[in-house]
Amino acid sequence: MTARLTLKDITKSYGPVQVLHGVALVVQPGEVHGLLGENGAGKSTLLNILSGVIGKDGGSVEIDGAAVQIGSPREATAAGIAMIHQELQQVPELSVAQNIYLGAALRRAGGLVVDRAAQEAEARRLLAPLDATIDVTAPVRGLRVAQRQIVEIAKALRANAKIIAMDEPTSSLTPKEFERLVEVIKTLTARGVSIIYVSHKMDEVFRLCQQATILRDGRLIGQVPIPQTPVAQVIETMVGRELAHASHRSFATDQVLMQVQGLGRDTAVQDASFDLHAGEVLGIAGLVGSGRTELLRLLAGVDRADAGRIEVLGQQPGNGPRARIKAGLGLVPEERKRDGIIRHRPVASNIGLPAMHKFTRLGMIRKAFLKARAEELMREVRLRPFDVTRPIGSFSGGNQQKAIIGRWLASDTRIFLFDEPTRGIDVGAKAEIYDLIEKLAAEGRAVIVVSSEMPEVIRVSDRVLVMREGRISATLGPDQITEAAIARNAIPA
Repeated sequence: MTARLTLKDITKSYGPVQVLHGVALVVQPGEVHGLLGENGAGKSTLLNILSGVIGKDGGSVEIDGAAVQIGSPREATAAGIAMIHQELQQVPELSVAQNIYLGAALRRAGGLVVDRAAQEAEARRLLAPLDATIDVTAPVRGLRVAQRQIVEIAKALRANAKIIAMDEPTSSLTPKEFERLVEVIKTLTARGVSIIYVSHKMDEVFRLCQQATILRDGRLIGQVPIPQTPVAQVIETMVGRELAHASHRSFATDQVLMQVQGLGRDTAVQDASFDLHAGEVLGIAGLVGSGRTELLRLLAGVDRADAGRIEVLGQQPGNGPRARIKAGLGLVPEERKRDGIIRHRPVASNIGLPAMHKFTRLGMIRKAFLKARAEELMREVRLRPFDVTRPIGSFSGGNQQKAIIGRWLASDTRIFLFDEPTRGIDVGAKAEIYDLIEKLAAEGRAVIVVSSEMPEVIRVSDRVLVMREGRISATLGPDQITEAAIARNAIPA
């Protein structure tokens, strides 16, 4: 059988830093092929080359046995390649049909007028086998994330895509929505479409993929048959070492760092009350929409509460992010690319943002001092590639997360607010972040962790607050934290 996609000896460098070293990839027709590796392994760079976002320095690309040149996204589309990014590339105010035909509008009257009726009819036809319930005339902004992904898939089919690359497609999906995505992928592969599937969730990889290519530090480590390969072997091949499976250690003390009483905002968060102790890791669990993120935003001062109060070490901080940072709170947001970074600024500048007064003298930034401190922190969290002068937007999602964590380490932060800290992060980096959370607790700081992954909440937490419909429905102590207990209190009766 002729391979659907063959990449040979792909190389790429950014200045003196080589990020891809002769990488190869072979994908068969109708196959779901995993692309695995830690953050910084080169997965995003390889997919950006395949989709025409960046150019390769060397190597070749073949589709169905024929050599192709891909120098732009338009050329990638013409070759039958589509990319569904983790952050969906859509115009929220436009309709579903308009987004499906974005850049390729159907026209009438000699090309003078967009034929909206024809676009809507074709959009319905494309969506029929995927999700016929989606209204093609509705603005995309009103759709759930899972539906927006299906719109992107319909857009790929409109362009007759033979290869669809999916980058962390389930990072914002509920389990039910993931099952729907599984059915959509089965529909696509039955039609002969090849899927390149990037995910750090091993259960998904083993559920969906037939083969997987593993990268490490920009190099091809190997291709493995997923059904015949143990999970532990795949993970060890990815990270180059055996991961320790540490149990939770508690460093909680009796000292209360923060008191929250009756905190609320509209119906999103209602009457939230709890204490947070020095050395404690407090987990917050619940379904999507239960108010977890909204509670963290109130604590960080991003949103203003309309009820209740917060005290940090007996003092009531002012409103707004600046006052909360001064009081010692630091937020690692859920949407890191949108809310956590300035994409075109260097890592060092992003690290210094909340504490820039520490790195200035007479109103001038002490660049050498900032760079030295940033390098010290980034060694601690293992930034890859190690270059704090490089724009943060050019790093993988996991390495961006490391830089955001380093930002609060550079400040006098006593209370860390982590919202989905390991979303889109590989298993090796997850273990590092768990170690970092434990280290913060051991130093007497306090950590609040919001996570959709119950094993993660159980792994890191001393106590767990379970939220349901904007309210804290249960507080689980160390001996009560189980998946069953969390689920029982999170699901509405």
